[in-house]
Amino acid sequence: MPVAADIVATYRGPGRVIRRLLGMGQREDRALAILMAGCTLVFVAQMPRLAREAHLTGQELNMLLGGALLAWIIIAPLIFYFLAAVSHVFARAVGGRGDWYGARLALFWSLLASSPILLLHGMVAGFIGPGPAMQGVGLLWLIVFGWFWFSGLSQAERSLT
Repeated sequence: MPVAADIVATYRGPGRVIRRLLGMGQREDRALAILMAGCTLVFVAQMPRLAREAHLTGQELNMLLGGALLAWIIIAPLIFYFLAAVSHVFARAVGGRGDWYGARLALFWSLLASSPILLLHGMVAGFIGPGPAMQGVGLLWLIVFGWFWFSGLSQAERSLT
């Protein structure tokens, strides 16, 4: 299925999508592409907020964008790999039978699949600014991301791949 269709399907059943992705075999290039696409969308989601901040404070927009680019394209992927490893170790401690790849794929897919809500959060942050609307969308993203990650990790740790 195309990525957009998989994202929509994730909102209906995250475990099924992860099971299908895991069934396609271990492909680290696919996992890395999913992670980089998710991080790129998070960077894009930051642009309206950064433009607003630059306008209101008089800071240089290019410097803000450069810092966000460095953070989301270079540093964040390393943190996500570490976080996936920690989640796999925790899952193994409570009886999980999956592998490292499944834990990575579950986390990386959760970021990519929840990115439409992050894009909305960026629009709210850029056009409305801080307030209850931005906090509400942020909380919605956190809940959806957690749901996708927990469901995906549960599915990945059930498998014996």
